[in-house]
Amino acid sequence: MGLQVGCRLRRCALRLATTAPTGTAATVGEESFRRDLRSYPPGMDTYTAPLRDVRFVLEHITPLTALTATEAFAHADPELVMGLLEEAGRFAASAIAPTNRDGDTQGSVLSDGEVVTPDSFKQAYRQYVEAGWGAVQHPAEFGGGAFPLAVANAVKEFITSGNMAFSLGPLLTTGAVYLMQHHCSQEQLDAYVPKLVSGEWAGTMNLTEPQAGSDVGAVTTKAVPAEDGTYRITGQKIYITYGEHDLTDNIVHLVLARLPDAPPGGKGISLFIVPKVLVEDDGSLGERNDVQVVSIEHKLGIHGSPTCVMAFGEATGGAVGELVGEPNQGMRQMFTMMNDARLGVGLQGLAIAERAYQQALPYAQDRQQGRGPDTPPGEQAPIIEHADVRRMLLTMKANVEAVRALCYLNAHALALAHAAPDDAAREEHRKLADLLTPLSKAWGTDVGVEMTSVAVQVHGGMGYVEETGVAQHYRDARIAPIYEGTNGIQALDLVGRKLPMDGGAFVKAFLGELRTEVDALPGSLSAIAEALHEGLDAVDRTTAWLGEHRESFDDVAAGATPYLRLLATVVGGVLLARGAAAAQRLLDDGASGGDAEFLAAKVTVARFFATQLVPAAVGLEPSVTAGAGDLRALDAGQLAP
Repeated sequence: MGLQVGCRLRRCALRLATTAPTGTAATVGEESFRRDLRSYPPGMDTYTAPLRDVRFVLEHITPLTALTATEAFAHADPELVMGLLEEAGRFAASAIAPTNRDGDTQGSVLSDGEVVTPDSFKQAYRQYVEAGWGAVQHPAEFGGGAFPLAVANAVKEFITSGNMAFSLGPLLTTGAVYLMQHHCSQEQLDAYVPKLVSGEWAGTMNLTEPQAGSDVGAVTTKAVPAEDGTYRITGQKIYITYGEHDLTDNIVHLVLARLPDAPPGGKGISLFIVPKVLVEDDGSLGERNDVQVVSIEHKLGIHGSPTCVMAFGEATGGAVGELVGEPNQGMRQMFTMMNDARLGVGLQGLAIAERAYQQALPYAQDRQQGRGPDTPPGEQAPIIEHADVRRMLLTMKANVEAVRALCYLNAHALALAHAAPDDAAREEHRKLADLLTPLSKAWGTDVGVEMTSVAVQVHGGMGYVEETGVAQHYRDARIAPIYEGTNGIQALDLVGRKLPMDGGAFVKAFLGELRTEVDALPGSLSAIAEALHEGLDAVDRTTAWLGEHRESFDDVAAGATPYLRLLATVVGGVLLARGAAAAQRLLDDGASGGDAEFLAAKVTVARFFATQLVPAAVGLEPSVTAGAGDLRALDAGQLAP
């Protein structure tokens, strides 16, 4: 079944691929730009999926063969997977990327109580559904392709690079399916999941309220039992991504609310299915539920994604909802969805940084200014000849590849946490996924913001002008460190919950495995090994310090964010070194031509990351171990200007 669905996905994507250009963006110099801002650059909406790098990661850093060796993913033959990803890349380039500019300039708007999405989104979403791209990772029993998450995340990366604002709707739908698989009754699964898997319906999660942001336990939305076994939901939710839109016939809201006799705090939260349109027993759509959009936010970026204030039950005294699982289990259930979404958000940082890099590189190759080392007198050189521009481009490339390796390893571990052949192996992979998720989310999104900012810098003054398009990437990326748990919360989760796993033994063993891998690097990669050993030494020291100071958690919390940055950077460096070792083996075996150039670049990028970027992270060690003293030394009055 999974194989048949996979083939269908490939055929549909091929049929739907248009003739829009899929190469890197064309660029022009300042004079051409000034002649016609509206046409700069002619290919600004183009995107090329990084298939070669993705294939390298799936072959040499997070081996797909380890997944296909399991019964659950035996059908995910590597060549089938690469064919699938080629079509996904073609689709993202031809159908999604051209909507990015339109989505930003037109945006989603509220009109007569309905949200109207950008014109280009409607055709793109219809093609997305017809091709079945949202079904890649879901079970075959619900019409999914049953491919491992590592493969599905590659598809998500391409779609997100094409248009981050567009991708947010499918991301939430995927998370809703994932949650329902784990916590809903069979009747609920049959009623909702097939349409969510196909993309005919959309899903959301409704947590946040004005007084309950990150403190979800403070929600006050009410759920009162009705005589027919359903519940009547009343309250408002804010910041609901795609809470209302015109892309699907129905929207299935997953809503946190309190039952009348619920205990206070997070222990008294229950989860409810509240569809926009009620579903009849035969699966057809019935009456409109009492779910309304109050307003949509005017945001810094992701303008095409409607961020809604939602009202439940204001017209009739209660929207109809169905309880998911047992009462007062909503927090645990919702975190199933949130953890899936957190990796997806980390992937957004990667995807937007990749898109910004693809725009910065050709600009630097074309923009003429100043003289390079070998430029004849009286002539100008492309700015890529300047050392500082080279540093910026290589910093972007190295960070993108490191975050990709980390996010794919995270997905790899999640897949094996479900598909590994025995309980012990599944548990080890679950713990690894738990450890990596805050790294993927926080470091991935921080890197996304930083690298899109670097892309603006590469463009110089042109980058600060909206018509170039590069500023949009920076604006779009800025939300990712905030939602699905701010990056500060991810850091607290890391030091408060993940480091203490098994009394600290799991993290200690993981770091030992990384050190063993670095020890095994060939002599030709000795510079990489030396730099990574210094990074691992700093991680060992700071990990020990955090463990020794757990009784003073304020001190631990003060060092949490720099610690996450340090750990994630070193892990990323080791993963790049893993790729460099594989590349070196292939070079030693006689790789030639374009393959040799690609592999040699892998070695150089890994060396640059280890020797020039990891040391900056090692410099964070004093920040990790400083404690909270100076953070608490000034009161609010002293902090004032």
